Amino acid sequence: MIFDRIRRLVRHSSKRSNKEIAISCEPLERRVALLEDGLLEEFAIERGSQKEIASNIYKGRVNNVDLGLKALFVDIGIGKNAFLHFWDAIPAALDVGIELFERKGTKSKVRPIRAEDIPNIYPPGSEVVVQVTKGPIGTKGPRVTTNITLAGRYLVLMPFNEQFGISRKIEDPKERVRLRKILNELRIPEGMGLIIRTVGEGQKTRYFIRDLAILLQKWHEIERKMKEYPAPVLLYMEPDLIERTVRDFLTDDVEKIYVDNEQEVKRIKDLVAAISKRSQRKIIYYNEPIPLFEKLNIERQIDTAFMRKVELPSGGYIIIDETEALVAIDVNTGKAKMGKDQDNTILKTNIEAAKEISRQLRLRNIGGLVVIDFIDMKSRKEQHLVFEQLKECIRKDRAKINLLPISAFGLVEMTRQRVQESIWHSLYIPCPHCHGRGMVKSPETMSIEIQRAINRVIRLHPEVKELRVILNSDVLDRLKSEDEELLVDLERRMQGKLYFRTDPRINYEEFKILNAITGEDIT
Repeated sequence: MIFDRIRRLVRHSSKRSNKEIAISCEPLERRVALLEDGLLEEFAIERGSQKEIASNIYKGRVNNVDLGLKALFVDIGIGKNAFLHFWDAIPAALDVGIELFERKGTKSKVRPIRAEDIPNIYPPGSEVVVQVTKGPIGTKGPRVTTNITLAGRYLVLMPFNEQFGISRKIEDPKERVRLRKILNELRIPEGMGLIIRTVGEGQKTRYFIRDLAILLQKWHEIERKMKEYPAPVLLYMEPDLIERTVRDFLTDDVEKIYVDNEQEVKRIKDLVAAISKRSQRKIIYYNEPIPLFEKLNIERQIDTAFMRKVELPSGGYIIIDETEALVAIDVNTGKAKMGKDQDNTILKTNIEAAKEISRQLRLRNIGGLVVIDFIDMKSRKEQHLVFEQLKECIRKDRAKINLLPISAFGLVEMTRQRVQESIWHSLYIPCPHCHGRGMVKSPETMSIEIQRAINRVIRLHPEVKELRVILNSDVLDRLKSEDEELLVDLERRMQGKLYFRTDPRINYEEFKILNAITGEDIT
């Protein structure tokens, strides 16, 4: 049966994948790549010119309260006011990806804080400790919360929240019971809470004890700064890319870590030693003539990963367009062989697309609203298979994702947590020729616009009998070939002469009309 064959495509292979991490350090930037069987699965970049503030903790001062937006605007000392929504100022407004429960011995407290209480708790001029949940994007300032969290290797400390939590990605019921018992046995100060991260699955109690001690030490240092320094002040800076990589990506199934900088090798070994001394032998200093990212075929994968069109194994492809409002992803059959088994080809292409889309979201660090237009499928059963494949593939994504089922129009809507600008926006600037449209005007359109402009100049400056037009060479080719008779007619009307000159510095859509005698620009 067709569906049986497709289900085998959907299921994960039981074969263990070969995971490797590559860290490249250059004077202006650092790059980290996570590979699975040689395929680029995660990519991150950090530049000295682009200061990331996501997860930083600040003591800020409330500048003003906007009751219409239900938000506070907080000065945290970075130039742009931070946006604190009332909901983000309510204790315990936490991630739905965590199963929360009350710690043993917790007594009922006073009435919980509500959104309408926030303006009274934090009036203009008051101080507030906040953490950045989303860095500045474009003209918008950072978004912050008062629900402070400190991430460790296995635990997340919540200094202002007494609840406990376990990542929902840990599915084994027996393991969840064991971890809940460990949480209740850990010696945590009154008023604080903890979350066990996904990587904590299967770990021994002593690792949690050590992780908690490190987190409490960090928090005590933050408390000291809170008391000593007036607002606005930075209380805690999130670790750099390399330290975050060791904390978040170095799992037991990572076999090798390649690093092309000798000093960073030493630092990484020190960081790894705090987690597992046995893992230090995984760290390899790469010192060969061919750059690390070229040697591991990462450079080529990066180049193809950020193209608008991404090819699929069966011959289909996806188109990814990032806009201001949303990210639109279109799935097409392309060169895929349709034949008599058209439905099977469409289903196979959609399943391949679901896998690749989940990978592309991680690689490009795409956030916000994402709309996926799969190829139309006839049956709900087929739609369900594709949706299940997409749902399974996004499980490995560390960002928070909300996913809606496939609609009657074959569309999937989802939101992905946006912490900072996508890598595409970090690496690229709008094209100076097309101004970010992705297209430029055709030679015919430019020819029409230039003729229109010449007509206007003739009417406004009847005394000028010689004009020089400076333009792009491709546009001139059009004027001198298909539109040559129209130029002769223009010269007849102005009773003068038209001269044309190309300039390699001029953009495709630009042109100038000069008085050929004086050189004055009269465009």
